[in-house]
Amino acid sequence: MIHSYSSEDKVLLAVDCIIFGFDEEELKILLIKRDFKPERGKWSLMGGFLKKDENLDQAANRILHHLTGINNVYLEQLYNFSKVDRDPVERTLSVSYFALINIAEHNTELTENYSAKWFTLSEAPSLIFDHGKMVKHAISRLRYRASNGPIGFELLPEKFTMRQLQKLYEAILGEELDKRNFINKINSLDILVKLDQKDMSSSRKGSFLYKFDQEKYKRKTDDGFSFKL
Repeated sequence: MIHSYSSEDKVLLAVDCIIFGFDEEELKILLIKRDFKPERGKWSLMGGFLKKDENLDQAANRILHHLTGINNVYLEQLYNFSKVDRDPVERTLSVSYFALINIAEHNTELTENYSAKWFTLSEAPSLIFDHGKMVKHAISRLRYRASNGPIGFELLPEKFTMRQLQKLYEAILGEELDKRNFINKINSLDILVKLDQKDMSSSRKGSFLYKFDQEKYKRKTDDGFSFKL
């Protein structure tokens, strides 16, 4: 006997993206002002609805490109939110994703063409619906990733100083790290290539620039490790 779905409840499936960026000093989150009811004019994550002809990853990439103009961004599926009354308009489930991007590479395009705004995590405004809970889950996942694998490839420029890398880890973990212990730990991972070039903006002596060894970075990401100082 063929089962009919006609009597089953229909619900909407949303995809919401938590976008993190790093400006060499602080970890930030990208938000937009909602331009339709309900909650028009309030701050929101970037989101949209799943279409019939796409899977969740495709929907997340489409929504992110539509709202930011950015392609080929690191996206990771995070969590689903299914509280019955989470959206006052329709019964809506949401699957959240978090994304990592380099602010310096995309900031002008995002702020001028898409009316998006970066906020530090400590200064971010209240968000609509349960988007605040989504952000908390995303921060927890990001901290877990930073404690169990290398991070920074998507958030730092191609060439960076050791100080910039340490500042990134401190911003993610929410704590100050001992410089010597941090450098020793990073060097033990063997994921960096030290360059002959220096960043002369920080001091007269300058700071050596590094870049990630992509192959070793990926291997460490897949294998994992414990980042405890």
